[in-house]
Amino acid sequence: MSKITLSELPAAIAGKLLDIGAVALSPGEPFTWTSGLKSPIYCDNRLTMSFPDIRDLIAEGFASIISERFPDTEVIAGTSTAGIPHAAFVSQKLNLPMAYIRDKAKGHGKKNQIEGQILPGQKVVVIEDLISTGGSSLKAAQAVREAGAEVVAVLAIFTYQFPAAAQAFADDGFTLETLSNYTALIETAHQRGIVSSGDLDKLNGWKENPDQYGR
Repeated sequence: MSKITLSELPAAIAGKLLDIGAVALSPGEPFTWTSGLKSPIYCDNRLTMSFPDIRDLIAEGFASIISERFPDTEVIAGTSTAGIPHAAFVSQKLNLPMAYIRDKAKGHGKKNQIEGQILPGQKVVVIEDLISTGGSSLKAAQAVREAGAEVVAVLAIFTYQFPAAAQAFADDGFTLETLSNYTALIETAHQRGIVSSGDLDKLNGWKENPDQYGR
């Protein structure tokens, strides 16, 4: 990467997500997720598609991680649906084949779960936009594994850093790396005055105990 190193990327991406409103923090009035979990953060990385400079920074970040840490990668696979555009941007930069993974096999036609070509034995990087519990990402990675290919890593734009998610990836034997994370986000937000020092402790506590705000 020309201007931002991989070590600088978490704070840089966090700042961009805050800039465009892809991430919102509200420790006083938590959001309610679909699962019913009450959360002080709401993240919608789909917004990044509408900002060419940000989506290019994300693609450059992914490309750099792959080139430096997983240079044997042969296919870029996006998760359906949010990972698909970012997989396309990255595969174009690296001149690699792309595929995408449905959350389940189609009920008609060839009944594919993987669209595009992933051959047995190929080394695949799975691209995701967000890691919460990790369930959907792990399901996609398992589909690639069941197709006979090797998942060398799952890469995502952002993670909430839940310990349970990290454990789930470890248990299933998949490597997870992200461009940014919850710690970098709340630190950046604090530096910008978006959250107070008092709220910072509450926000840090939520990462370790997601049920802190209730359901």
